[in-house]
Amino acid sequence: MTDETENRAKRFRDEAASRGLPAEEVEEWIRVVRPAAYLAEGGDGPLVARIGGDPLLPQGIPNPSDPLVACVDLAALPPGATGLPLPADGHLLLFSGTDVHIREDVPDAVLYVPAGTPTTQRPLENSWREPYRPRELRTVWHQPSAQMPESFALDRWGDFPEDEQGELAEELDDAWADVGGHRPPWALQIGGHPVSPQNDPVFYARDSEGSGSCEQGGTVHGEGADDWVLLATWRCGEDVRELDSGVAHWVIRRRDVAARRFDRVHRCVEMA
Repeated sequence: MTDETENRAKRFRDEAASRGLPAEEVEEWIRVVRPAAYLAEGGDGPLVARIGGDPLLPQGIPNPSDPLVACVDLAALPPGATGLPLPADGHLLLFSGTDVHIREDVPDAVLYVPAGTPTTQRPLENSWREPYRPRELRTVWHQPSAQMPESFALDRWGDFPEDEQGELAEELDDAWADVGGHRPPWALQIGGHPVSPQNDPVFYARDSEGSGSCEQGGTVHGEGADDWVLLATWRCGEDVRELDSGVAHWVIRRRDVAARRFDRVHRCVEMA
C-alpha cells in the first residue's frame, strides 16, 4: 500500500467512524481498493497516450475489426500505478466500435506492441466510422480506486443483498468520496475498478454462463472468479455522440495480462 493510499485509508477510517459505520465493513472497503491510473488531456508532461487516429501496426498484423481508441505508452505510466502485471514498456493499443454490447469476446480488441517493433500507420478498412478524433493525453493521476457501491454489496453479501446492506455500501461510498475518493477528470482509465453508467463489466466477465444478460445477478464466486480485472475504460464523450454518456471497457484475467494474452479480453460498450 502506497503512502497516499495509507493516508486516504486513515482519513476514511476517521470519517466512517464519525458516521458510526461498522469498522468491519470499513476495513473490507479498504481491502478491495485497487490502484488505477487516470489519463487526461492537458499538461506539459510526456505523451502517455494518444486517442483516436489511425493505428501504428506491426507488419503482418491483420487490420483490426474496429477503430483505434487509444495507444498507451506503457513506459510512461508510473511504476505500480495500475496494479496490473503489464509490460514495463511497449505500447498497448485498444480498439472498439460503438455498438452497445454487454460482453463481447473480441480477439483483436487489444494489441500489445513490444518496444522497438517496426510499425507503419494503417487506416481502418471496410468501416463506416471515421477514426476517432486524435487527442494527446499528457496528464496522469494515479490514486486508489474503490468499487462502485452496488459491486461492493454484491461481492460482500451475495447476489441479493438486503436493502440495509445496499444502503450501507452507499454510505461507505459517500464517506470515501468525502476524503478525496472522487475520480479526477479523465478520458482513459487503466486498472482499478470500473465506473459504469449501468453495471459492473467485471461481473459480466465472471458470469460463467456467458448469458450476456443486462442484469447483474448470477455472478460467480468460485475458482478464478477474482482473477478478472479491469484493463481499461474509455469515456467516449463528444467523440461518440450516438451514445449518451458512453463508455467502453476492456476486462481480462490477471493471469492473461501476465502471459500477454490480450486476445482473451472481453469488451463491453454501454451508455446511460
